[in-house]
Amino acid sequence: MEIGISTFVENTPNPETGRIYTPYERLQNMMEEIKLADEVGLDVYAIGEHHRPDFVVSSPAVVLGAAAAVTKNVKLSSAVTVLSSDDPVRVFQQFAHVDLLSSGRAEIMAGRGSFIESFPLFGNDLDDYNELFSEKLDLLIELNKHERITWKGKHRPSIDNRGVYPRPFQNELPIWIAVGGTPQSVVRAATKGLPLALAIIGGMPARFKEFTDLYRRAYVEAGHDPANIQIAVHSHGFIAETSQKAADEFYGPYSWVMKQLGRERGWPPLTKEQYEGMQSIHGSLVLGSPQQVIDKILMQQELMGLTRYLMHLSVGTMPHEQLMKAIELLGTEVAPAIRKALAK
Repeated sequence: MEIGISTFVENTPNPETGRIYTPYERLQNMMEEIKLADEVGLDVYAIGEHHRPDFVVSSPAVVLGAAAAVTKNVKLSSAVTVLSSDDPVRVFQQFAHVDLLSSGRAEIMAGRGSFIESFPLFGNDLDDYNELFSEKLDLLIELNKHERITWKGKHRPSIDNRGVYPRPFQNELPIWIAVGGTPQSVVRAATKGLPLALAIIGGMPARFKEFTDLYRRAYVEAGHDPANIQIAVHSHGFIAETSQKAADEFYGPYSWVMKQLGRERGWPPLTKEQYEGMQSIHGSLVLGSPQQVIDKILMQQELMGLTRYLMHLSVGTMPHEQLMKAIELLGTEVAPAIRKALAK
C-alpha cells in the first residue's frame, strides 16, 4: 500500500497569535515539506485546487511542476483538479508537462470539488454541476488515450481531428476519481475502470466500506480485471511523538477551520468531546503517536482493502516545524511499519 500526503495548502490564522503567513511564506514552507516527503520515502504528494483566500493554490499543476524539479521519487498529484470548471485540454497539457518534468511521476485526481467558487469565476452554471463533470471527464479520458481527437459535447467547443501536445512521459497519465460519498460517483469511477479516492472528513471510516464494496462490484460487472482495482482514502490527521502532543497541537487549527466551515454550511460548532471521539480507533481523524496512526491506517486498509492512504496535512495552518516533524514521522516510522505489516 502506498502512503502519502494530501494538502490544500491552507493559510489560516494561528489560533493563538492571529498571525497569517504571507502566500509567499506558505508556498516556500510547502516546498520544503514536499522535499522532505520525498526524502523520507513517502509515495505520493497531492495538492488541492481552491479559489478562496484561505487556500493558497489555485493551480496545482504549476506548483507540482516546481516540485518536480526538487524531488526524485514521490508521485505528484492534484487533490483535486476541479474538472467541472476547467478545460480538460488544458488540464491534460498541464499535467503532461508535470509528467515530463518529473520523468513520469504525475497523476490527476479529478473531482467536482467541495467548494463552488470556481463555477461563477469561470462562467459555469451550478445547475450543470453533474453534467459538466461527466462530459469533461469523458473528454479527459479520450485526450489521455489518443494523440489526435475529434470531440463534440454540450459544454465545450468541438474539436475536429486536432493533436493535443505535449504527450506525457508515461503512456497515459493515471487519472483517479475523487469521491466524497455519493454512490453514483463511485459507480462512475468503477464503470470507467478508474482508481477511486474516497475523502473521509467526518463520520466513522466503517461507513465507507459500503462504497468500496459497491466499487468492487461495479468494477467487475463493467468487465474490468479486479486485479487492477485501486482504492485510496484521504483523511484528516496529524502525528507527533505522543498522542497528547498530537491532540494538543492539532486541535487549535483544526477546530478553527471546522468552525469557519460550520458557519458557512450550517454545521454545529465542534466540541472538545466530539474531537476526542474522532481520535478513537473508529473515528474519522488519523491522529496521535506513530503507533496510533499505524494501527488506524492498518484498520482502514483491512476494512476497505486500500491500495493507498493519504494523510491530509494539515487542516488549518500549523507551524511549519510541526508539519515537518509530522512528515518525518510518517515517512520514517509509520510508512515502514505499515509496509512491513502488510508484507506478512
